[in-house]
Amino acid sequence: MRQQRTEAAAIEAEIARLRSLALDALRRRWRVVFGQTPPAALSKDLLGRMIAWRLQEQAFGGLDRESLRFLDGLARHGGLPRRRLKPGTVLVRDYHGQRHTVTVAADGFNWQGTTYASLSAIARAITGTAWSGPRFFALRPNGAPMHSKNEKSMPESRNGSHGARALNGASVSLQTASQA
Repeated sequence: MRQQRTEAAAIEAEIARLRSLALDALRRRWRVVFGQTPPAALSKDLLGRMIAWRLQEQAFGGLDRESLRFLDGLARHGGLPRRRLKPGTVLVRDYHGQRHTVTVAADGFNWQGTTYASLSAIARAITGTAWSGPRFFALRPNGAPMHSKNEKSMPESRNGSHGARALNGASVSLQTASQA
């Protein structure tokens, strides 16, 4: 236990010393710690932070398997999992008294005869401002309609649709391909 406290204090002192090093000295320290030349574009602050992280990792251990698996999945799949809406799904949003209907296609989203790569592009075209498309169309990450905390869930109608929901003064509805 005493050994670990001593090591922690030494690592803390080394990290504090890193903050006072000039850029050239940090680059030399990087070569010692990582065994290679540092990327040219890294700032002094980022070099120091990455060296500090590596020193702590070497002294106390790295990430657990679950965290490594999660990060690897993010790297392999380009970020957080994307929404999966089936082609044929129809999104309906009433905005400023006008109904906007978007149909999910295999290659994007169809709105007013034009295919868009994202819902955000459509939301921007409708509102004239930058909107998150999934938020504008009231979608959750899994593709289900989003409910506000004060909103009560609407019961399904006979045909299985949920009808329109009031959200920010506009109504939104979602139909799947089988309902359309």
